[in-house]
Amino acid sequence: MRENCKKYLVEFIGTFFLVFTVGCCVLFDIPGVIPAIAIGMVLMVMVYAGGHVSGGHYNPAVSLAAVVRGALPAKELLPYWVAQILGSVAAAFLILQMVTPPAYSSTVNYESTGLIIGEFLFTFALCYVVLLTATSPETEGNSYYGLAIGSTVMVGIFAVGSAICYGAFNPAVALGLGTMQIADWQSILLTVLANLLGGFVAAFIYKFIKCN
Repeated sequence: MRENCKKYLVEFIGTFFLVFTVGCCVLFDIPGVIPAIAIGMVLMVMVYAGGHVSGGHYNPAVSLAAVVRGALPAKELLPYWVAQILGSVAAAFLILQMVTPPAYSSTVNYESTGLIIGEFLFTFALCYVVLLTATSPETEGNSYYGLAIGSTVMVGIFAVGSAICYGAFNPAVALGLGTMQIADWQSILLTVLANLLGGFVAAFIYKFIKCN
């Protein structure tokens, strides 16, 4: 039980700092390429910090992919999700105490098809990279997985973030955006569904690739 609590705490902390960084970059209107780099970097450092304890998911879609792949027991999925969502909501509420009312309110209405495609593709890419670098027996003991995972998110934000979707690639981040009033809840629902589907498909592709 104690070991499980350690995992959940690590997932809470990692998700908290990820969502807090996203919120600060958006609500404080950080310019240029800095947000994408900051978000990718905070994910990288949190993966390195907690990967050996909990797997360093910080993302319900990644946890779902890990369950389907067999790297996380199914009974752990709900506790991981709870820890991640609590971390996201805690970060969002803290930011709202710093910026009241929000300095930024999204008026962007993303076209549903583009939003779904963008969120699905890079959530798939993220989960695919996580599974192949951090859970594959052939890469056991590697030291590059954190950089690969953080870089995938950074590339996704550069490629499709703000252009056709929110660039969340993570249901916990999407819920944080909704809580911070950065995104409308209908778009958040589509984002969450696309994220979870991306993780689910990535796990099946991993199993096909690794099948002997």
